[in-house]
Amino acid sequence: MKIFRLAITAASLLLSLPAIGQAQTTLRIGLAEDPDILDPTMARTYVGRIVFASFCDKLFDIDEKLNIVPQLALSHETSVDGKEVTIKLRPGVKFHDGEAFNAEAAKFSLERHLTFPGSFRKPELAAVDRIDVVDPLTIKLTLKAPYSPLVAQLTDRAGMMVSPKAAKEAGDKFGLRPVCAGPYKFVERVQQDRMVFEKFADYWNKDSIHIDRIVYLPLVDATVRLANLKSGGLDLIERVLATDLKEVQTDPKLKLSTAIELGYQGVTLNVGKDKAKGPLSQSAKVRQALDLSLDRDAISQVVSNGEFKPGNQWVNPDHPYYQKAFPVPKRDIAKAKALLKEAGVTPPVSVDFMVSKGAETEAASQVIQSMAAEAGFDMKLRVTEFATSLKQAEAGEYQAYLLAWSGRIDPDGNSYIFQKTDAPQNYSAWSNKEADKALDDGRLVTDQAQRKAIYEKLSKMVLEEKPLLYIYHRRILIAHTTKLEGYKQMPDGLVRVVGLKLK
Repeated sequence: MKIFRLAITAASLLLSLPAIGQAQTTLRIGLAEDPDILDPTMARTYVGRIVFASFCDKLFDIDEKLNIVPQLALSHETSVDGKEVTIKLRPGVKFHDGEAFNAEAAKFSLERHLTFPGSFRKPELAAVDRIDVVDPLTIKLTLKAPYSPLVAQLTDRAGMMVSPKAAKEAGDKFGLRPVCAGPYKFVERVQQDRMVFEKFADYWNKDSIHIDRIVYLPLVDATVRLANLKSGGLDLIERVLATDLKEVQTDPKLKLSTAIELGYQGVTLNVGKDKAKGPLSQSAKVRQALDLSLDRDAISQVVSNGEFKPGNQWVNPDHPYYQKAFPVPKRDIAKAKALLKEAGVTPPVSVDFMVSKGAETEAASQVIQSMAAEAGFDMKLRVTEFATSLKQAEAGEYQAYLLAWSGRIDPDGNSYIFQKTDAPQNYSAWSNKEADKALDDGRLVTDQAQRKAIYEKLSKMVLEEKPLLYIYHRRILIAHTTKLEGYKQMPDGLVRVVGLKLK
């Protein structure tokens, strides 16, 4: 009954949209959650990045092979000492309010990311000491120290450019009516209901924009998303359940696009902020025991029919920075029980296990709960709305938290903000001076072999102390109508709309 009622709600939601698209083409995209704020300086959700891809161009982007390619920038050059990065900008670009994009605007956007109160971009650009305008289409970033991931950071929200005029006028309300320089411009947002964007006539690459409008519809229930895609109420959906793959593959009106993600699904363990001071927070041996209770292959089978790739590090086992010296561990219940005994802990170990709502996360948490019970852990599931779970994680109001990260192309983007002492997304509140040094050192060198050696030391520390258990790497599963042409899936999971056509 629940799914049926949800389906009716979703169908009426779709039918209640304004009559957009009669005589126009409208791409309707079903999202797994409603994004947080649509301000690139303040945003922090994966689903928000999917929406940004349609309206907020960045200085750089990536291609299918993870090469960095130009977007609003044309090129970049780094000085011999690694402390100066000069970026040439694309000419003839306008923001959605008609204001020109130039070096002054790029400087403003980057400085806003660095200085705006509560900015989530500040740590991503922390290496930047100052930004200078060289000429109307050139900026120079002077760094405090060499910072190898910088250009990779500028392929994501830190590289998103906003209209200085609109941002100054709106202040902290900018996210309510964002003004960027992307292919589509913001029309309206109804919280938990829809986000509407229309084609921007003055887009710098307008000849590649073939669809008039995009409507994003948050539909948390994956079954409802798929039902709407099959019935023609949606044109594309993200995060198809792996258990629904056959249904998509056998439907002649649907097409599947996939890639192994850059990110991971993991269990963050509250090491430094657990007010109850439970055994997990007090002993690495207890955390190691929990890790050894898990069979990652079996979790992947249950959650994804084996489509997800088991892992134990912040990059997947096929990634060039994966540390083969530390392979995915096999389940070992006897050793897990022995570690609890060594730690002086008497089972059952009670754990407040926070999980955000969603079919995949809830299925994974139930398998983890069942496996951990065999080693002596009582994982008390607490299913929480996603945005609320982030706030509680920040406050340390949990003991274990099943949380995915969408991933970045540089390994620094999957590690630094989660592992560095006092970093903004170090929800574990883990602190290790040697790990901090390794994280900093990894930013100073560009040579891959040298960086990999640094990250090997870091991996050893993280995998011994286990502030976070890395479980698997999802296969990005996007389904769309065969009427949609030109869609390619990138490993970052974003839905890029440039070049798409609707028949």
